[in-house]
Amino acid sequence: MTEPMDPQTPAEVLDEFSPAAALGEKICPFPGEGDLRSRLEAARYLMAPMAGVTDAAYRLMARRAGAGLAYTEMVSVAGIHYGGETGGQKTWELVLPHDPEPDIAVQLFGSKPEQFREAASRVQERLQGRLALIDINMACPVPKVTRKGEGSALLDDPALAVEIVRACVEEADVPVTCKIRRSRKPGPEQAPDFAREMEQAGASAIAVHGRTASQLYRGQADWDAVRHVVEAVDVPVIGSGDVLDAHAASDMRAATGVAAVMVARGSYGNPWIFSAARALDEGREPVHVGPAERLAAFECHVRLLAATGAHLARARSLAGWYFKGMPYAAEWRNRAMACVTLEDYLALVQVLRERLSAAGR
Repeated sequence: MTEPMDPQTPAEVLDEFSPAAALGEKICPFPGEGDLRSRLEAARYLMAPMAGVTDAAYRLMARRAGAGLAYTEMVSVAGIHYGGETGGQKTWELVLPHDPEPDIAVQLFGSKPEQFREAASRVQERLQGRLALIDINMACPVPKVTRKGEGSALLDDPALAVEIVRACVEEADVPVTCKIRRSRKPGPEQAPDFAREMEQAGASAIAVHGRTASQLYRGQADWDAVRHVVEAVDVPVIGSGDVLDAHAASDMRAATGVAAVMVARGSYGNPWIFSAARALDEGREPVHVGPAERLAAFECHVRLLAATGAHLARARSLAGWYFKGMPYAAEWRNRAMACVTLEDYLALVQVLRERLSAAGR
């Protein structure tokens, strides 16, 4: 059985495991020079905001593996408002970056302009120079969000969306961006006209997912819809939707003309997608990632969960993602479901590592 160990800091975890996990040697900050378009083009591949997924450990894995910027999970402006100056601890846990994150993009959601104004001011005050940008969620399709007039419901209320953008822009010293979908429902695309209105309201960039909100994550994302937004506005556009591997990430930039690409589900168990896409852009062969590297990355990620104080139950999902395609994947996913402590997960890693070694992999 694995013995309990002294707590590690996130930086110590990354420094110890990055070589075995084929991660990079350091995290590159979001570029700070030039206009936002040139900064996004330099960052190129971004870790998308995902509720229940993009905690500090997930962001750190993505950044060390080459993501140019990482976003928080969706943060409720109402949660910031009603939490008060010292309350709302759970909300602020979503916002505040961990060392060694050099910077972070904070995604806000809600429907009340004055709450957005307050949230933008307080987030900026708390994060100072580590706040790269503020993103406004106008894309979330989940009914419990949209029935409150939040998320993608704002596509049907551009006047309110304009108020929200203006409120944030008036408070923020960093760029304010919007994440939208092509439309709420099948039919004419709402995104180009809507994006123009957000641009006029002061948005510095538009991120667009090529599905309708009613599709949720089913069917196929329409990259032409993303390109139509690129053609409709002068501000930079960030593309999203069906970026499930490095080739798709690189192809989206070429096919749509976006300044940068948001990677969401394509990063599940695959933090290397960011560096691999950049390698493809540059005509290089991506670093080979085999079972040994995947297992080392899983261990690194679990240790980061512990080091950042996250609930280790999240590692059960990670096991399914990192073990996919590996020998004995189904067996090890099932065994991970019984793990509770860090030591449980590390013992599982050790047994799997021995099995792989014995099989010559």
